[in-house]
Formats: sequence, C-alpha cells, structure tokens
Amino acid sequence: MRGLLTIKDIARLSGVSVSTVSRVLNDRPDVSEKSRRRVRAVIEDQNYIPNNTARDLVRVRSEAVGLIVRGVQNPFFTDIIHSIEGALEAAGYTMVMRQIGSGEDEIAAGASMQRDKRLRGIIFLGGRSNYTPEEVASVTIPFVLCSYSNSYGSLAPDSYSSVSICDRSAAADAVDALVANGHTRIAALVADRDDSSISQLRYEGYCEALAAHGIPVRPELVFSAGNSFLIEDAYLAMKEGLRKEDDFTALFAISDDMAIGAMRALREHGRRIPEDCSVAAIDGITVSEYIQPMLSTVCQPKEELGAKSVELLRELLEGRGGHAQVTLPTVFRLGESIHRIS
Repeated sequence: MRGLLTIKDIARLSGVSVSTVSRVLNDRPDVSEKSRRRVRAVIEDQNYIPNNTARDLVRVRSEAVGLIVRGVQNPFFTDIIHSIEGALEAAGYTMVMRQIGSGEDEIAAGASMQRDKRLRGIIFLGGRSNYTPEEVASVTIPFVLCSYSNSYGSLAPDSYSSVSICDRSAAADAVDALVANGHTRIAALVADRDDSSISQLRYEGYCEALAAHGIPVRPELVFSAGNSFLIEDAYLAMKEGLRKEDDFTALFAISDDMAIGAMRALREHGRRIPEDCSVAAIDGITVSEYIQPMLSTVCQPKEELGAKSVELLRELLEGRGGHAQVTLPTVFRLGESIHRIS
C-alpha cells in the first residue's frame, strides 16, 4: 500500500486500534512498547507520502527531552546542566533547553515547550515547591523536578518524581558548624522567609538548628533579598540590614552566591571575615573555593543531581519504573570563612 496511507490503514496493518495509532503518532506515554513498535514498523515499511490530512498525523517520534531552567543567572545550575545533557546524549536523547527568569512560571513554560517541541519528557531545574495537581495537569508527558521537591504542595507521591537534597538539614549543618565554633548571635540572609521554595526550607532549617541549641531566633537578624538569589541583591540586602543591625558574630546565607554578595557588604561595613564575622552557606559552587577567604559551605552533589534526574525520567519514558522522590546526601566543606570565638 504505497502512496496515500490513512490512520485506519496503519491501524489495520499493525493490528491495533485507531486510537492506539493516534496515541503513538502523538507521542503519548500511555501505549505499550510492543504496540508502539508495531505501528512504527508499518509506517517505515510502507514508505508512504502523506497527504495534507495525514501530514501532521504521521511523524517520526521525537527523542527530545526538555530542560526548563528557572533562574538564568544561577551559577549553581551550570554543572547540573552539563550532567543532564551528557546523560541524555549517552542514552540517545536530545536535550532542548529553555531558560526563564526566577519570577516566571516553569510549569507554563514546560506546557508550551511540550506542544512546540514535541517532547518525550521534561526536567524542571529549579522551581517552586508548592504545586497542585491542577497546575501540573497542563504537562501531559513525564517530568522530573531537579534540585527541589514538592515540600509545600499537594501532589501525590505517585504522581511526580524529584531529585533534591534535604534543604532543612543542609541549613542546619551550616548553622551547627557556626555554633560549634562558639557563635550564638547568628544572622541569616534569605531570599524570602515564606516563598514556598528552597529559601523557606533553608530558613526553617536555620530556625530549627538555633532552637536545637537553645538559641532564640532574632527576627531583626534575618535579612531578606526580596525573593532573589542574585549576588547584587544579596549585597544590597546586607548593606541595608547592616545599617539597622550589626550585633552578630556570624552569618548564615542560604546560597553561596548570596554569601559572596554579603561578604562584600560586610567588608565595606568594616567587618573582617572571619575575624569579625564568620560566614557559612549552602551549594558548593566552584567560585566559592577560590574567593578569599574560601567559603565554608554545604556542598550539593551537582553532577549526581543531574544524572539521577535523567535516570528517573528514562525509567518513566521506557516503562521501567514508577515515580520516586530521591534525596541525595550533602557534605559540609570547612573553608576559611569561620573563626572560632570563646
């Protein structure tokens, strides 16, 4: 049957229903691999020339996976992106990346990209932690949340996959290191205290760690960068905070970038690091090893975050596994930015 081939012809020759053929042609995940292979084999064997009606029905299945990166200026994502791209290419997939601002909607971006690029699946790198089932319903292909989970949301555990660290524990580890060196007046620099994202999780970890050591939280020592993780915003937030309150001997910043911005503000205020103010953070970005003094920080397993995200997505795409929420361990790196006080 050369020439004009209809969807009914494909169904008859492959021994499946018309609806199954339609799902295969539209790259829907709810088709058995056996049926998918039979339909593709018929299309390839017939070598037909589609007519105008069938032109959009019969297309080679895309092997593209989307990567939505929320936070275009975040250097923490660089190693994760490289890890994801390498793992996808090794598995025979093509990565299609889109970067959006930290205030944009990653789910809407993913739904749009799914339609435009005919994606097999999506990895969301960075995002909110409070999704509802109604929000994610617009993404109808398998997806994985990378570097965060649905801590404040209402998604059922069997409806999504994620790979992240325990942000509360990471924050507690950084604060514990400061307390272990004699500090009790510990300030915090956050993006926001209640943004339903990692800033809130790490702020809660800071509060929990202080409470565990019997140290009260002093609200005047918590500085906010206005829902931003950028170095310049952290610098400005720290400068403003120091004008009002500087009665602290240590600072916990929720990210390395924010710590770097804060350290400049501290120096300009006449505070030596670490002699006058110790600093600890979370992330372990490369530049944190080379600043002076070298930053003490909780290092995330960046390459493993990327590789594990691809592994989970492949299991979903290839029918080898279900949804899972994976938490990876972190390691505290003692640099030169913490000073012991009596």
